[in-house]
Amino acid sequence: MREGGDKLLEQAPADLEAGLTFLGLIAMHDPPRQEVPAAIAACRAAGIRVTMVTGDDGHTAAAVGRLIGLEAPDVEPTVVTGARLSQLSEDELREIIRDRDGLIFARTSPEQKLRIVCAYKDLGHLVAATGDGVNDAPALRAANVGIAMGVSGTDVARQAADMVLLDDDFATIVAAIEQGRAVFQNIRKFATYVITSNVAEMMPFIAMIALKIPPALNVMQILSVDLGTDMIPAVALGAEPPEPGLMAQPPRPRNASIIDRGLLLRTYAFLGILESIVSMAAFFLVWAAAGYGLADLQAATQSIIHGTGDPATMQVYITATTACLAGIVAGQVGAVFACRSERVSAFRQGLRTNRLILAGIAFEIAFLLCVVYLPPLQTIMRTASLPPWALLAVLVIGPLAVLLPDEARKWIVRARRRRAAGVIA
Repeated sequence: MREGGDKLLEQAPADLEAGLTFLGLIAMHDPPRQEVPAAIAACRAAGIRVTMVTGDDGHTAAAVGRLIGLEAPDVEPTVVTGARLSQLSEDELREIIRDRDGLIFARTSPEQKLRIVCAYKDLGHLVAATGDGVNDAPALRAANVGIAMGVSGTDVARQAADMVLLDDDFATIVAAIEQGRAVFQNIRKFATYVITSNVAEMMPFIAMIALKIPPALNVMQILSVDLGTDMIPAVALGAEPPEPGLMAQPPRPRNASIIDRGLLLRTYAFLGILESIVSMAAFFLVWAAAGYGLADLQAATQSIIHGTGDPATMQVYITATTACLAGIVAGQVGAVFACRSERVSAFRQGLRTNRLILAGIAFEIAFLLCVVYLPPLQTIMRTASLPPWALLAVLVIGPLAVLLPDEARKWIVRARRRRAAGVIA
């Protein structure tokens, strides 16, 4: 300590440093959170590039970069200082950050942070920027997603950001990315399941026109599917946890549509057809068991539609529509498992990861049993009791007839991707 007040300002630096007594050193230690290295690794696996932009000294930033796994321990991090950055043109800056991961920008000013964000955006990247200080606000505002720290962040940073972390943990950002991907996939699963059931509901009327047969479902039975058996399984798919390997996939394009050509082909041309085959097969098997061929059914169509057929024929028709309804419910059981993932086998996901699906399946089967066997609902829905063995056969064969072909499709897709990865490697 040296006395002198304002007179010290007039002295030369050499004089100020002379005649001092060494008392000790003060060191500051602010280690990275333990979760950060794993979060950085998860980002890389997910195809997300991580860049450090800091106002700290380059040596400090490089040391922190090594601690958090921004670069391998035996690799010297690439550090670009603010002084060098100020000498780079926009083209030179874009060339440095192009296809580079683990970059470190040190001793940067708020204007330079903003410039870096804009450079990434100019290259077509979707940029998320994090920060807590006033000097981070311009970059947070310019990024596609600005993420401020809620605990240590300043009011200016929080106002400029799109999101505010309540725990100031970088790993929370990675968890949010995983949840965002899961929500996107769950909406696709929900849509796939619902459209698949709609195809099965539509097929009886397509068959009526094409084959000149009576409709295999009546209006009340269709409503029982849309407002009854469909509801809980569809909601359960919307609550699916992130599926295995979700964070190992590259980011989807920013213009990716929830309902795309692949989803429509899978629903209309694959799962929907399988569920339709199950339901219509149950319909025709009841007629065949009663001794009716296709020609006989066509001959009785008009009388059935107008309700003037003989009682025996009308009873067979009601039983056949009940079997068709049971076939749709059975197909739904297989479809809900198939829709849990577009690429991962349903047998790998397990049943305990989403107990709501089990509740939904139990509900739709219980609902079907009530509609089939309770006289008051039989009157409302125009259904008839099915032999227990027939209902059991439909509920066992139907789900497998939908699920197993989709499992084969997933296996083929995975095999093609493995071969493509091997060729690329």
